[in-house]
Amino acid sequence: MHSTEQLRIVIAGHVDHGKSTFIGRLFHDTGSLPEGKFEQIQAACERRGVPFEWAFLTDGLQAERDQNVTIDTGHIWFRTPRRRCVLIDAPGHKEFLKNMVTGAAGAEAALLLIDAVEGVREQTRQHEQLLQLLGIKQVVVLVNKMDRCGFRVDVFRRLAAGYPGKLVIPICAKTGDNIAAKSANMPWYDGPTALEALDGFESPEPPANLPLRLPVQDIYRFDNRRIVAGRIESGALRVGDRILFSPRHKLGTVQSLEGRQSVGITLAEQIFVERGQIISHEHDAPLVADVFSAKLFWLGKQKLDIGRRLKLKLVTQEIECHIESLSNITDDGAFADVAIRTKRPIAFDTHDRVAATGRFVLVDQHRVCGGGIITKGESIERSQNVFWTETEVSRADRERRNKHKGTVVWLTGLSASGKSTIASALERELFALGMHTYVLDGDNIRHGLSANLGFRPDDRTENIRRVGEVAKLFCDAGIIVVVAFISPYRDDRRLARSLVDEGDFVEVHVNASLAACERRDKKGLYRKARAGEIANFTGVSAPYEPPEHAEIVLDTERHTPAECVEQILRHLQDNGRI
Repeated sequence: MHSTEQLRIVIAGHVDHGKSTFIGRLFHDTGSLPEGKFEQIQAACERRGVPFEWAFLTDGLQAERDQNVTIDTGHIWFRTPRRRCVLIDAPGHKEFLKNMVTGAAGAEAALLLIDAVEGVREQTRQHEQLLQLLGIKQVVVLVNKMDRCGFRVDVFRRLAAGYPGKLVIPICAKTGDNIAAKSANMPWYDGPTALEALDGFESPEPPANLPLRLPVQDIYRFDNRRIVAGRIESGALRVGDRILFSPRHKLGTVQSLEGRQSVGITLAEQIFVERGQIISHEHDAPLVADVFSAKLFWLGKQKLDIGRRLKLKLVTQEIECHIESLSNITDDGAFADVAIRTKRPIAFDTHDRVAATGRFVLVDQHRVCGGGIITKGESIERSQNVFWTETEVSRADRERRNKHKGTVVWLTGLSASGKSTIASALERELFALGMHTYVLDGDNIRHGLSANLGFRPDDRTENIRRVGEVAKLFCDAGIIVVVAFISPYRDDRRLARSLVDEGDFVEVHVNASLAACERRDKKGLYRKARAGEIANFTGVSAPYEPPEHAEIVLDTERHTPAECVEQILRHLQDNGRI
């Protein structure tokens, strides 16, 4: 076995059953302590007037030494004859179970400690279920504190009987029995020591041999470059690779790549990319769906109910979701099989395929209330069976007949900034010039196409996606489509731009101060918003992100609608659109 092989092992069990003591003794008995560390601990205990405890090796927080309770997960490097290990000391106290979830989530194997006298307790069972839920199949049980029952074989066998098919080892962490060497106090046991058990664990498949999964963390702009940043969770990526962005189903080619695991890439194509998308190779993509089955561990203060609305976090994706079905709920309500439906399709894997993209966390009111692993999901059929149909009349044919280019003129700005007035006047001027044109107005669209959407951020994003797709069809028909939407978020407008070819999209910032917009507001919408009668109102209770690189900026406080229309017409003429 290669000496650089590495394994992450979580040390779990009920509070005070000896997890930290076991780790301390393991380090001492294998000669793994830094020189002078043992003496340093002894001196510290003497100064504090407390008996020597091996647990002080791993309890690095002052709060832990004062309370005798491990309150956070600690990661400790350790080397066995076979491999390097990361020992994850997970807390056992009930109120720290959330930290236990965090600690165990990255592990490939586990040691579960049980006090020989106290036996299996509440947290022991919960830790067992958590390990099972997180898909950790390699578990060795250590029956600790055998000295407290006189090293009796019947006590050990009674506890071991509860774990058929698993390796169970009797130990005494305090005295080192069966830790790194066979115990003279338990001649009746002829199995491996705890150290040998660590070397008996099988290593997982290297992440590089798994499908590529690169969740997008952020997008940065430097000069004219857009750098897509993220951390490779599995697989490998190279310059020239053809990659897929899920769940948007957009394809791109890696033009440059910096970094090894935390990477930044640039693309050969200009496509819309946003945080939360998962990059994969085209031939080995994650699932994309708005519903999946999962095994859930519930930590919420309130009872888990069907229909409960929560926020789901899966790698860098965050989305509203609700519990669609519940089954196999444990008596304490902590574990259940669930079906979760998200507000829109997301990208994911089943946990047994790619662990990092197959586990999730649930949040309720900014607090973690649960976590789980995905067991089943069926991808929404898209590109495999749906094909774009080309008609016998091409876009070029239409543009020759119309004597102008199909174009999307996208007007964005605050409510009452002048978008609809300018859009209507622009449509009239283009029509008078013999152009084929049409206005898509925000209020009109919400009467029909987006009548089922509200004004929360997710609803606004879906509204702009729908309008962008409609504008794309108008553009393909050779029409100059004028879109007048507040469209407050830059990423949503970037998405709309990405749907059409380079040069087909003209972003127009209809710019007016908030004070000016409130003075013009004949409908009284700002007044109602400030009175709390309208929720999520842009500029008052919801943000507006002005364009950073709009093709046209109209100052409607200084210029009349006619002057603004003239400015747009000049741009269209200068760029060969009309």
